[in-house]
Amino acid sequence: MADLHVGGKVDAASHERSGDDVRLDSADFTTHGVIVGMTGSGKTGLGVVLIEEVLRAGVPALVVDPKADLTNLCLSFSQLSPEEFRPWVDEAQAAAAGASVDEFAAQQASAWTEGLAGWGYGQEQITALRAAVDFTIYTPGSQSGVPINILGSLQAPATDDAEIIGDEILGYVSGLLGLVGIDADPLSSREHILLANLIQHAWSAGTSLDLPTLVGQVQQPPLRKLGVFELEQFFPADDRTKLAMRLNGLLASPAFAAWGAGQPLDIQSMLYAAGGSPRCAIVTTAHLSDEERQFVTSTLLSKLVTWMRRQSGTTNLRALLYMDEVAGYLPPTANPPTKQPIMTLMKQARAFGVGVVLSTQNPVDVDYKALSNAGTWMIGRLQTDRDKQRLLDGMSAAAGGVDVGAIGDTISGLAKREFVLRRAGKDQPEVFTTRWAMSYLRGPLTRDQIRQLMAGRDETPTTEPAAATTDAPPRTAAQDASATGAAPSVPA
Repeated sequence: MADLHVGGKVDAASHERSGDDVRLDSADFTTHGVIVGMTGSGKTGLGVVLIEEVLRAGVPALVVDPKADLTNLCLSFSQLSPEEFRPWVDEAQAAAAGASVDEFAAQQASAWTEGLAGWGYGQEQITALRAAVDFTIYTPGSQSGVPINILGSLQAPATDDAEIIGDEILGYVSGLLGLVGIDADPLSSREHILLANLIQHAWSAGTSLDLPTLVGQVQQPPLRKLGVFELEQFFPADDRTKLAMRLNGLLASPAFAAWGAGQPLDIQSMLYAAGGSPRCAIVTTAHLSDEERQFVTSTLLSKLVTWMRRQSGTTNLRALLYMDEVAGYLPPTANPPTKQPIMTLMKQARAFGVGVVLSTQNPVDVDYKALSNAGTWMIGRLQTDRDKQRLLDGMSAAAGGVDVGAIGDTISGLAKREFVLRRAGKDQPEVFTTRWAMSYLRGPLTRDQIRQLMAGRDETPTTEPAAATTDAPPRTAAQDASATGAAPSVPA
């Protein structure tokens, strides 16, 4: 098991570093984690540092990035030179600092060099990370990064497990109907029941589908009954035609053409290179509408659940799912398409070595029942007492016996980049400050900047891959080190 160096302990009163590092056991994240903090708390920086550490341990990461903040993971520079920083400097930040772009780039290079050195990091560690990990920014529905063929994700799963098949169908159908403005209950919506049965019928015969075929089957279903009712009684032809027309509007829209372009949505190839080395797959949805984000994220997570259940059991961290700004995907009362796969992962992923880290600035907008499944909590500054109380309720449910009053007082006194750490099995919470990130935290990347970073990367065939039936690829040296407790293969 690898130690993840996320920062150093600080005195809660003086805010001075004690000199002791804070290192988290990678295996702790099989019981999942929560990062909470208001805007300006340093929450994004902590998330970047945690992902960097997981990657350094040889563990792949799947990052759901609705604001494009985590695209900064692609901005690490082996020489730490002003010339490397220069193309990525925010001109508005430079102007606010009263500096030219060149001057600001030099200032940033100096700040990163000195900041990293203060934690024992430098060019060697950055170079090793870049050599060991492939960083990819996926942009579903856009050609700016590496596109994913979301519409082609109706390949029949290589399993006869009814639960796996049902979960994947649920996620896809709920997201698809959301795209055309239908808020469908899986148990009562005619539209949801019809589409789910059409996909189930095809998959049970080992037949894959695509969206055009599915739309055609809406009008002429290969089914006579739905449940105990005749098809025409349950969902008359005229009403089915109206649904088909709405779905066809997606296919006919020129703006929607990009949704069918790019590499297949295949979790195995997103997490691992052909030789078994880990990847960092950043799926950014900042350019999409709320409905489109729900469709992409629910489909992605459903595929992850299917992939996960094909793996053998392990107590080691096999892969990390990091979800930024999770509030809209896991609300306390509503039931968007993303909620079910997240809940499934929080409850079941531990057995397969898949860790989940959820990040939010709005704990009151997140279902704390899901948060109560997390074993590691990192809490930064919060905006309101209501936020703090909701968080403490969830933490108390997750770790009975915790002194929520003392933790609440500590949270109120946190400075920027300081967090309260509560670990499962540890009696006392700790206060720590995050280490300096190797990645350049310049803020969300634009589409043009993502295009520049990913130029020449869309080389994967657009045909659907053969369904994987084996476990994740053989472990790399870094992963073996993670399992045995040895140091990771990249410089510490």
